Amino acid sequence: MSAGNEFIVLTGATLLTAVVQRGTADMVVRVAMEAGAQGATVFHAQGSGIRQKRMGILGLTVDTDKEVIYVVVPNEQADHIFERVFVAAKMDTPGMGILWLSRLEKMATHIPQDIAARFGVHKERRE
Repeated sequence: MSAGNEFIVLTGATLLTAVVQRGTADMVVRVAMEAGAQGATVFHAQGSGIRQKRMGILGLTVDTDKEVIYVVVPNEQADHIFERVFVAAKMDTPGMGILWLSRLEKMATHIPQDIAARFGVHKERRE
């Protein structure tokens, strides 16, 4: 079997997703990486919902322009990175954003061996 017929599959990974106010993503990525993440993907989005323009008794304006951050982390680091991002992004403040974790069944991409060793790794064969 040639090397092209096998690929590394990560099974011990969690996807951290954060939807934050515009201009906040760089700080969130920095905090996640300081907490152990290897990198992140950031993209821009438009938010909407019940409290689209005005929110709460103070009538605070909520910007509908959002930044979405995806960070794939090892399962054993997920809670720690989640907590660090929650605090740094001030998610306990109304209108600052939302954050969640999703366990990944499996994922695949080119993974350097030193990084792969930190995740649950196995090889699969392409048919």
